[in-house]
Amino acid sequence: MPFEKIQSEKLSDAVVRQIELLILRGILRPGERLPSERELSERMGVSRPSLREAVASLQEAGLLVARANAGIFVADVLGSAFSPGLLRLFSAHDEAVFDYLDFRRDMEGLAAERAARLGSDTDLQVVNEAYRRMEAEHEKRNPAKGAELDAAFHLAIIEASHNVVMLHMMRSMFELLQEGVFYNRKIMFQQPNRQLALLEQHGTINMALQKRDAPAARKAVEDHIDFVRNALSDHLKSERNEAIALQRLAHEKRR
Repeated sequence: MPFEKIQSEKLSDAVVRQIELLILRGILRPGERLPSERELSERMGVSRPSLREAVASLQEAGLLVARANAGIFVADVLGSAFSPGLLRLFSAHDEAVFDYLDFRRDMEGLAAERAARLGSDTDLQVVNEAYRRMEAEHEKRNPAKGAELDAAFHLAIIEASHNVVMLHMMRSMFELLQEGVFYNRKIMFQQPNRQLALLEQHGTINMALQKRDAPAARKAVEDHIDFVRNALSDHLKSERNEAIALQRLAHEKRR
C-alpha cells in the first residue's frame, strides 16, 4: 500500500519553507536585510539554534547571504536575470530598447488584465495608493522621484497579478531600467506636457483596475507603453538630427 508514517516537520525546515515562500512571492526582495536573529526567532516562535540551522540551509541554497558586521540579506543574485555581457549589448543598441518596450507592452498588459480579475481588494488598494503618490508628486517636477514612483506603480500591478514567475522577471527588468540599462527614465519627464500625459495615462490604468475592467486595464497599459515608445523614438531621432546638424555646422565653418 502507498502509505507511509507521518513525520513531524523539523522547526528549521518550517522556517526554511516560510522564508522561501516570502522570497518566491516577492515579499522579501533581493538585497533586503532580515531582522536580527533575536527578533526573527521571536517573530517566528522558534529557538535560535533552529533559526541558525534554517539560515545556514538557505545560505547554502544561495537564497541568503551573510555580510560581515551587517547581518543576513536576501541574495542580490536573485535580481540578476542577464549576464554582464548581455547587459552591455542591451545598453549599447537601440534595437534592444524597443524590443524591451514591446516585451513590457505584452507582459504588463497581461499583468493588468490578471490584476483586474485576480487581485484582491488590498492589492488594488496598493495600486491606488501608488497612483495617488504619483499624483501628489506631479507638481513638484522632480524627474528622479517621478521615475521612481512610476516604477512602483507598475510593479504594484505586476504584484497584484499573482504570478510569481512574472513578478520576478519583471522586477528584474525594472531594476535594469532604473539603472539606465535600457534608457534614461528622466527623458520621459523632461517636458511638462508629457508629464501630464503620463499622469493621465496612469490614472486611466488605475481607474480600469479599480473597476475590475480587465479588457480596459489591458488596453490602457498598451496605450501607455505605445506612448512611451513613440516619445522615446522621437527623442532618439532628435538626438540623431542634432548630431547631423552639428556636423553640417562644423563643415560650413571650415569652408
